[in-house]
Amino acid sequence: MTSKRPDGIREYDEPAGGWGALKAVAATLKRQQIEAQGVKTLLRNNQPEGFDCPGCAWPDPKHTSAFEFCENGAKAVTWESTAKRVEPDFFAKHTVSELWEQPDHWLEGQGRLTHPMRYNPATDHYEVVEWQEALADIGARLRALDHPDEAEFYTSGRASNEAAFVFQLFARAFGTNNFPDCSNMCHEPTSIGLPRSIGVGKATVTLDDFDHCDFIFSIGHNPGTNHPRMMTSLHNASKRGATIIVMNPFKERALERFQAPQEPIEMATMTSVPIATTYFQVRIGGDAAALKGICKAVVDLDRAAAAQDSDPILDHDFIAGHTAGFAEFAADLDLAEWEDIERSSGLTRTDLEGIARAYVASKAAIVSYGMGITQHRTGTSNVQQIVNFLLLKGNIGRLGAGICPLRGHSNVQGNRTVGITERPSDAMLDRFRDTFGFEPPRKFGHSVVESIASMRDGTSKAIICLGGNLAIAAPDPAACFEGFRKLDLAVSLATKLNRTHLLTGKATYILPVIGRTELDSQASGSQSITVEDSMSMVHASRGFLTPPMGETRSEPWILASMARATLGSRVPVDWEGLAADYSVIRDKIESVYPEFDGFNERIRHPGGFQLPNAAQQRIWNTGSGKANFLIFNHLEEDAQTEDVNVLRLATMRSHDQYNTTIYGLDDRYRGVFGRRDVLMMNEDDMARLGLVEGDLVDVETALEHAHPDRVVRALTVIRYNLPPNCCGAYYPESQALVALEHIDKQCLTPSYKSVPVRVVPAASRSPGATAIAREGLTGVPLGAAAAGPSPREPVPGQS
Repeated sequence: MTSKRPDGIREYDEPAGGWGALKAVAATLKRQQIEAQGVKTLLRNNQPEGFDCPGCAWPDPKHTSAFEFCENGAKAVTWESTAKRVEPDFFAKHTVSELWEQPDHWLEGQGRLTHPMRYNPATDHYEVVEWQEALADIGARLRALDHPDEAEFYTSGRASNEAAFVFQLFARAFGTNNFPDCSNMCHEPTSIGLPRSIGVGKATVTLDDFDHCDFIFSIGHNPGTNHPRMMTSLHNASKRGATIIVMNPFKERALERFQAPQEPIEMATMTSVPIATTYFQVRIGGDAAALKGICKAVVDLDRAAAAQDSDPILDHDFIAGHTAGFAEFAADLDLAEWEDIERSSGLTRTDLEGIARAYVASKAAIVSYGMGITQHRTGTSNVQQIVNFLLLKGNIGRLGAGICPLRGHSNVQGNRTVGITERPSDAMLDRFRDTFGFEPPRKFGHSVVESIASMRDGTSKAIICLGGNLAIAAPDPAACFEGFRKLDLAVSLATKLNRTHLLTGKATYILPVIGRTELDSQASGSQSITVEDSMSMVHASRGFLTPPMGETRSEPWILASMARATLGSRVPVDWEGLAADYSVIRDKIESVYPEFDGFNERIRHPGGFQLPNAAQQRIWNTGSGKANFLIFNHLEEDAQTEDVNVLRLATMRSHDQYNTTIYGLDDRYRGVFGRRDVLMMNEDDMARLGLVEGDLVDVETALEHAHPDRVVRALTVIRYNLPPNCCGAYYPESQALVALEHIDKQCLTPSYKSVPVRVVPAASRSPGATAIAREGLTGVPLGAAAAGPSPREPVPGQS
């Protein structure tokens, strides 16, 4: 008889999507108190005359249905358009110290911010401040810094192209390239790795390519939670017989089977479609070895075909005409021993050769990947190995084939396109100079981990946050919290209260913004904004809901007003004109970025337009002028240890979560309900360590720069289908285990997806000892203060 499982842990046997998703949407509408308005709002989501979903960056289809939203997109929309409000009397009732003790889920669940607030250290309360007073004080404090590089300008991926452009214009006019942004923590390996391989840092596929491929390799991602609208493409590909191979340590329900809510027959008959043709559970940190093994097998198949005078397996014409470095790449594959590949990947030679045979039998292949590939110490190299795999058969730059990085937030890619980068090219800066009449700074700035280290060390003294929850999203909470509390100035533009706002320095402001779903009226009339999806499509977004009553303002208006209050007439920029009419902002974007030619005209067309992508045309803007095979010189992604008690931890989101926002406490597809304080473990590892399901454990970092306080306490062990020596816990509660140094040295992305840890019996079984509350993050365990990373070299090929 199976023993009773811990509270809130039970098997969930339903497919992804389907009735479970529809029930979750209904519950979300009720929870946010917007049942009637919410339905109307969702029907405008991702529509040509509506607004772009503030959730993921998956592209919109050709609008054949009014039902263009998914479960988690509905959560994002209703979370923003909630009827709940955080008005001035809320802050009068609660001190910041009291708010700090509340779970993160509770903080954001209180509703929308309505008035600009300034922290008063004498009373420990946030208090209302007039806009002009706030802007004047912020400007004065920025001007008082000894150098512009003492300020950090952080961007969340939900910001529009217009807001992001004004933000980076403000910062560069101020005199710095310090642009930490959310992409530094997720897909920076894509932005750095792909330009070196193929000359662009973006996907080379469009949504139409998924209708023409016959092979999809899905690596290191969970689309059912993080990109649910992708499931329609996978569902349709499976139904028409495409081979879909999944390689991921966790068995994710959406990649096993999916019930499409828009398919009446599936819903009525309670049937579903299998997604993965085969599913391989690679060891955490084993992707590099697995990819090398598959490529080795493909090359060996080609040699065998040549020896038998059979048709070639590789696309030799493409390799000869369009690539560089193949001979060196093949020689490196020959040096890799199968025994080592199997040990490092956790997969057998038979498994990897089977993937290779399926690949060579295909005519058009797509590889999609997520943060299971990028958030490693070798994330950049991992991305480049995926390119190597595709180049072998010429699967870039033709119909139904290419690389598909799954970007996270809805406009994280657009932010980068319009200038949110700490490492700008000289060509881009020259166009800024010519457009705006001032010389922008040329020195490279800070990314996220550099910013946190600089704030902690006292060399950065101010931060402006355009959305997000940086102190919780970044690694190493001890360094983050220490850094924020040292600041002379912290300003957050936000829709909702979060924990970063409670880290108060000498002057701390919360400035309330209108949301994506809401009407944006400026001096010239109603405004639209634009976003870029993960396949380079740019389109307009128009909110229609009435913003919260109070003093909310648009992000472009706040940023332009802040820039004017800081810079005055020091630079020749018409800030008032930019805030009054966003088409003026778009004209300036077009002036700096020629690929936006005809910007204002082209966004009037339903669906928008696609930005040019040279690699799609087999034009390779690399140093060699060709697509490059780049060698990964070894097999291990992460430093290895001989200690058999060290496990590899992957941090992850739950299904009721988007980035740091926790919508609810259920992770339905993984069978976790009403709690987040769990550690998922392989049953054999549990037995080897003397643990049974339900035990309380402490998880300690096993990094070489370990610290006694780098620990997450009192997690409940649950059994889960994972490879040996692997475990998983929820993000951001497990952030304390990730040191600031535990990064990809090429791009400084934290290794959230492969953290060496030890699991030991809990030091205390008192409920107060748990670092992960059942209602979201509370007393965050403080890790060691870590030293900052070393400077990076310029990256060729990045625009």
